[in-house]
Amino acid sequence: MMAGHRDTSTGENRRALWSWALYDWANSAFFAIILTFVFARYFSQSVIQDDVAGTEAWGNIVGLSGVAVAILAPILGAIADQNGRRKPWFIGFTLLCVFATAMLWFVAPGSGDLWFAAFWVSLGILGAECAFIFYNAMLPDLASPARVGRWSGWAWGLGYLGGVTCLVVALFGFIEGDTDWLGLDRDNLEHVRATFVLVAVWFLVFSLPSFFLIPDRPSRGLSLASSVRAGLAQLADSIRQVRKYRIIVRFLIARMLYTDGLATIFTFGGVYAAGTFGMDQTQVLQFAIALNVTSGVGALAFSWVDDAIGGRNTVLLSLIGLTLSAVAILVATDALWFWVFGMTLGIFVGPLQSASRSYMARVAPPHLQTQMFGLFAFSGKATAFMGPLLVGWVTAVSGSQRWGMSTILAFLLVGFVLMLTIPPAREVAHSEH
Repeated sequence: MMAGHRDTSTGENRRALWSWALYDWANSAFFAIILTFVFARYFSQSVIQDDVAGTEAWGNIVGLSGVAVAILAPILGAIADQNGRRKPWFIGFTLLCVFATAMLWFVAPGSGDLWFAAFWVSLGILGAECAFIFYNAMLPDLASPARVGRWSGWAWGLGYLGGVTCLVVALFGFIEGDTDWLGLDRDNLEHVRATFVLVAVWFLVFSLPSFFLIPDRPSRGLSLASSVRAGLAQLADSIRQVRKYRIIVRFLIARMLYTDGLATIFTFGGVYAAGTFGMDQTQVLQFAIALNVTSGVGALAFSWVDDAIGGRNTVLLSLIGLTLSAVAILVATDALWFWVFGMTLGIFVGPLQSASRSYMARVAPPHLQTQMFGLFAFSGKATAFMGPLLVGWVTAVSGSQRWGMSTILAFLLVGFVLMLTIPPAREVAHSEH
């Protein structure tokens, strides 16, 4: 690292940290446009051409992709810890997501492209989520312990700002804009499909600083085969000694539940807005932009709170606000109140995600950081099939998106109760390291 880029008061490499934070800006376009607001709605209404059936099919795709990530994440993390290097994995999975997202351009309206769409969306999810394992594991190496919460929150805030900016470009540059000069066929929805290519380019371009400017851990000189064997052995050893990490395990179970509820909200956000409140593509995007603004504000505002009161307490505070807002959204019958409570919900989304990451960064043993963040990803995906599949099933049985979405509350509430039993990170650091 170049000394000129170090903050003398904290010992941090600021250039590396801002490059790291910019990656949140980069990947937020995929989660906002592909998984939540534009492609999800396009898939439901233009590929499947039925809201209820589309909700069910989308839930199956996202849920099964989550199962694949849950299986791979701890294994990949353990292998990377044994090999030493993280960036080859980080870059490779990022490029996988970029390519898969670009391929969504070829998903034409009509159910004939159902399996083609499912294949590339699944690969995109796999790439994005696996890249995030190695990205998150870099944080404790880059940020000083007293500022982990701050940097995690700043990065989440920057991510939401990136989501807003990309959604604005998608809305006014393609969907609502004059695209005649691009020769896009609106009858074939090419102006909507072009936003998927936009995401691929966006993700790639803004990931480049992290590819080149973030330092990597040195290689331990193991071959890939040796790293795999050592990684699997280390993972097996961690499982045998699970009692040693019992508080971390309890935290991961709590996160497994509340993250499933949160992820399901975002997975079906655009579909719910369109089906229950009759929002068109433009209105869904406008809501997405406003939601990302409040989420970004929340992440930034709570970043200092995290360092002051700790990640555990920030998570609990966020879950209270998130649950109350979700209840209000589900009972709202007027689009205006849907907007009001949706914006309120957004304030607590960023802090919940950011504080979860900072808590793990503080409690993960240094020699097992990537493995622990692999388990962190596992905790976000192990039951990921439950939320979407349950929403899809209840929606299909009841014929009501509102009843389907109400199942999310159970995940948030049980996660909250479990978090009450978890001590602050400073106590875990003393008892489990």
